[in-house]
Amino acid sequence: MNGLIEILLLSFLLCGFLLANSSRLMYCIKLVAVQGFLLGFLPLAVAKVEGGSLDWEVLLLAMINIAVKGAVLPYMLQKAMLKAGVRREMEPLLGYAASGLVALSLIALSFWFAQQLEYSEQVVSRLAAPVAFSGILIGLFLIVARRKALTQVIGFLCFENSIALFGAGMMLQYGALIELGILLDVFVMVFVMGIAVFQIKQEFQHINADLLNALKERPGK
Repeated sequence: MNGLIEILLLSFLLCGFLLANSSRLMYCIKLVAVQGFLLGFLPLAVAKVEGGSLDWEVLLLAMINIAVKGAVLPYMLQKAMLKAGVRREMEPLLGYAASGLVALSLIALSFWFAQQLEYSEQVVSRLAAPVAFSGILIGLFLIVARRKALTQVIGFLCFENSIALFGAGMMLQYGALIELGILLDVFVMVFVMGIAVFQIKQEFQHINADLLNALKERPGK
């Protein structure tokens, strides 16, 4: 079963790498949804590895992650994308070939940094830390290097998923309670951002976040 955990972790990492290389918003939304499913299945796999029975906290956390991060949030992003009338991130601040190289560099840096850490016996896999660090850095990179507000929200979700992965993979105490609190914050944020993206599109005919820096107050106001 350790092999199953490593497959889940590597699949999560692959989704993060592909996010940095894709211009298609629908494809990126699907990748984030896959991350949500993987994050939901991880505690179930961990419980099997430990040989214990699945308690209600593990099942609840898995079901919430799969439902919210794998279905509800991606659905909300898809609705926002359709309302905004955008399909691709056409003019990123950094091109996709360069973004792929940056993503690879961030992954390499994360694995190097993770090797410097000391792990307790509770850690389910030594891959958990570098994969989580990679996702956090890639999520932050997407927030900075993309112009579309929707893509930036996707980057934030990748960032949050990776934080949750770190807590689950490192078996942090009170991880489930913290995860539920973060999940509520993320749900509200994505809901508000979906409304904001639609309103921005209605008023300014675009959702390029960098162009909003040029907004000025009208003379005489």
